Amino acid sequence: MKEKFYQYIQNLQDTITAGLEKADGSATFMEDLWERPEGGGGRTRVIENGAVFEKGGVNISAVHGALAPAMQQYFNVGDVDFFACGISLVLHPKNPMVPTVHANWRYFEMYDKQGTLVDSWFGGGQDLTPYYLFDEDAIHFHQTCKTACDTHNPQFYPKFKQQCDAYFWNAHRDEARGIGGLFFDHCKATETFSMEDWYNFVTEVGNSFLEAYVPIVEKRKQLEYTDAQRTWQEIRRGRYVEFNLVHDKGTLFGLKTNGRIESILMSLPPHVQWVYDHHPEAGSEEARLVEVLMNPREWIV
Repeated sequence: MKEKFYQYIQNLQDTITAGLEKADGSATFMEDLWERPEGGGGRTRVIENGAVFEKGGVNISAVHGALAPAMQQYFNVGDVDFFACGISLVLHPKNPMVPTVHANWRYFEMYDKQGTLVDSWFGGGQDLTPYYLFDEDAIHFHQTCKTACDTHNPQFYPKFKQQCDAYFWNAHRDEARGIGGLFFDHCKATETFSMEDWYNFVTEVGNSFLEAYVPIVEKRKQLEYTDAQRTWQEIRRGRYVEFNLVHDKGTLFGLKTNGRIESILMSLPPHVQWVYDHHPEAGSEEARLVEVLMNPREWIV
């Protein structure tokens, strides 16, 4: 399974970066190959200063070795070895009318010291972070997520949508990071759903990513915006940074397993503001966004 999924994410990285370069129309991804001293490595691809994407990355990695003590405690296991591979992407458009997007899909194995596989699971998800809320965009993103889920189990979308709303919650701000999507983790084999079934589900979601996001980019990338709207985008980006550095488990795992810092922190936007005690004007589009972020809604009814 690990070889099969690693091959899949290599191909998916090629597909997604090609699709995003076409949507940008100007910039291309720079590739950076790296190795992890303890075992494994990755292929980082970054796009910067494009016509559409101010900064973004689509990264794959496959790392292995002894599980660090901090992560042993997190997983509540003893001295074990691990293998983890996945693809992770974040895109920060320049135009505040185009939402930021994040996605990742990953596979994890754990072994005892004799090399016997003792546990394995899939995880992943995708979520949308708009700065100006277009309801039709949110519905499109969620409908694409639901369509991918429904092929495998009609209970997946409502379950993983709810888990996404719970996970991407900036508890210290009492608001969501964005308008959600899907989040699933520790997806293990059961009597009715095998690891092969999970593989088919996760790859279906991964294959749907460009359809979920690129039509929104195409619809919004030419819209005009003001300096004030750009400032709002940078203030909201600050909340994105706060989540990634305070709450995100993927960031924690990378830092605790001696991951590559440049690849881990490529998710951070290049221009951000923290304005003291900032509140949007009542009745404004900015205030409407905040209201939705404080009260996550169902987009597919």
